[in-house]
Amino acid sequence: MQDTKSAEDKHQARREDQTAQPALSVAQWPQLIMERAKRGGLVEQIVASISKLVQQGELRIGSKMPSVRQFAKSNGISTFTVVEAYDRLVTMGLLSSRRGSGYFVARSEPGLAHQPAAATGNQILATTIDALSTDLYSGVAEALPAGSGWLPPEWYGESTILDAVRHAMRIPACRLRGYGNPLGFPALRQHLAATLSDELFEVEAEQILLTHGASHAFDLILRSLTKPGDTVFVEDPGYSNLISLIRHHGCIPVGIPRRESGLDLDVLLQRVAEHQPKLMFVNTVLQNPLGTSLSQAQAHKLLQLAEQFDFWLVEDDIYRELLAPASRNEASLAALDGLRRVIRVGSFSKTLSPTLRVGSIAASASLVPELVRVKMLVGLTTSEINERAVYHAISARPYKRMLEKLRLQLNTARERSLGNLLDAGLTPLARPRGGMFISAGWSCPPTPEFNGKLVSDLALKSGILLSPSDFFTLAPAETVWFRFNIAYADTPELHAFLCNTYDRFNALS
Repeated sequence: MQDTKSAEDKHQARREDQTAQPALSVAQWPQLIMERAKRGGLVEQIVASISKLVQQGELRIGSKMPSVRQFAKSNGISTFTVVEAYDRLVTMGLLSSRRGSGYFVARSEPGLAHQPAAATGNQILATTIDALSTDLYSGVAEALPAGSGWLPPEWYGESTILDAVRHAMRIPACRLRGYGNPLGFPALRQHLAATLSDELFEVEAEQILLTHGASHAFDLILRSLTKPGDTVFVEDPGYSNLISLIRHHGCIPVGIPRRESGLDLDVLLQRVAEHQPKLMFVNTVLQNPLGTSLSQAQAHKLLQLAEQFDFWLVEDDIYRELLAPASRNEASLAALDGLRRVIRVGSFSKTLSPTLRVGSIAASASLVPELVRVKMLVGLTTSEINERAVYHAISARPYKRMLEKLRLQLNTARERSLGNLLDAGLTPLARPRGGMFISAGWSCPPTPEFNGKLVSDLALKSGILLSPSDFFTLAPAETVWFRFNIAYADTPELHAFLCNTYDRFNALS
């Protein structure tokens, strides 16, 4: 049976070779105009250019593409960039590949419901998505990560990070014994304490506990301060993993509306008296997914309510370093409170790299021992090598320049992404104050025929990862909207998908 299948494959290959158009030589291949400084990257520009050539008929179905090396030489780019672009075009259905023969034009336009081919190895590309989808976190999927939570590696200071990792790997041999300091690498905690004391509030290194990122910090706080059946307030919309984590601990999440103007304090007052929460999680600045910040007046009122009704405030403060220097005086609950009723959570995943997995908790001296005890119970210590790498990166001279460059890139990308989304008929839920996200959508209410989950599944089949409103809300959203990562939201394939999707919905309605 295997021999028969092999013969059929060879016969099919011969048929395709007979109908295939000859490959263009290097001299014949149209020189693509690519801007290396342009947002979107070279891969996205190649994908857009080839898509346009195919749709305009300059590359007909069956045309053989230049080899990876030919394409790279013709356009003065790396072979790695070409491989990634070709692979993405295969995922979109515009190209097909055959071992030993190369790449061929497979169709004249990308299909909305194109079924991706099987990935290499034993992995199969998913056709549905949820808030904990591995594709949204792994960073290895071929799909365009338009709904992801990380920035392109080249946006970070790659050389600074790699130097820091190499430096961390030269750990003294004596530090390879034991599990490390339960609080975390002392030098990093001292650096954080000095930085926070200089910029926000007075804190000692002994009040800082290092964690495996912000999600680990949230988990430790929930384990330490709540029991099953407790009520925990969250922002609605808010961080998707947090909602799932609260439920996993047997607690009851209650949403407080978060809008462009901030928290709905009237609803908060009503619900706090009714539910008597144990604690509340708040993303003070550059909130995920809206990108807005609380005003000083709202922060003061929130602290007053926490004091009046006796509940903890957990300040998710992982985006503060993305603020422009002129906006660094944005509200800080920890600064206003002095860590009496506020627990501040930080992370380096947005300014260095999510792979380092280093976060922090700053809390009152009376609370830290219980947090350390729980940390040791559920996972012992955190990685000293990762923490050393972070310390060397943020204490190096280029770090501040790297942050300045990152903020400029985010500002440029935000404006371009807003224009791209508006052009596709989407309206932002709020005008972001900064950061890396825009939440935007169509004003129509969701229906069984047209909703965020359905659109996201169609997008995934077309090689695009989206994050629909369902990931961020406790109750169904009133409109169809998505959270977009601005680093990937101004790409031609996303724009084409959004336009085509909405046009099809309008045709149906």
